[in-house]
Amino acid sequence: MAENEEKKLAAKAEAPKKEAVKADTKKAAPKKETAAKEVKGKKASTKKEADKPLRTEAHAELINYGVTPRKVRLVVDLVRGKGLDEAYAILDNCEKLCAHDIKKLIQSAEANAVNNFHMPQDTLYVSYITANDAAKLKRIMPRAKGSASGLVKRWSHVYVTLKNREAK
Repeated sequence: MAENEEKKLAAKAEAPKKEAVKADTKKAAPKKETAAKEVKGKKASTKKEADKPLRTEAHAELINYGVTPRKVRLVVDLVRGKGLDEAYAILDNCEKLCAHDIKKLIQSAEANAVNNFHMPQDTLYVSYITANDAAKLKRIMPRAKGSASGLVKRWSHVYVTLKNREAK
């Protein structure tokens, strides 16, 4: 019984400490909210800063794409430096199978630019696009008389950057 009483006394002693901690956290919370309101007020106060885009470029990447970089580069080289409308028209008429996926990648970068960074859609162009080597899958192809030869399946990483073209 003595042990139970000691536990109860210890619990009562700890209870005020927990309440004190809760009270301290409640006091600290309004300070953070007021700081957040002040920052929001500063951003809204200057109208010129709100009109400017946050960034001047937007990125997207296609990682471990299962087509060889050599084949992807044939398509990528067609759209480098082109405006978005022209790049989409080229990719729609390209007969390569990877053209559809490259178009989706550019659309993703466009969505990043327009929705996340508030960049105007009509001034965007493909400033940087490249296809690099990724993982190489090494496989074995059976050959005559029980031997085997190597087979390398190459993949690629594709990176695209869209920038604003200055209106003249």
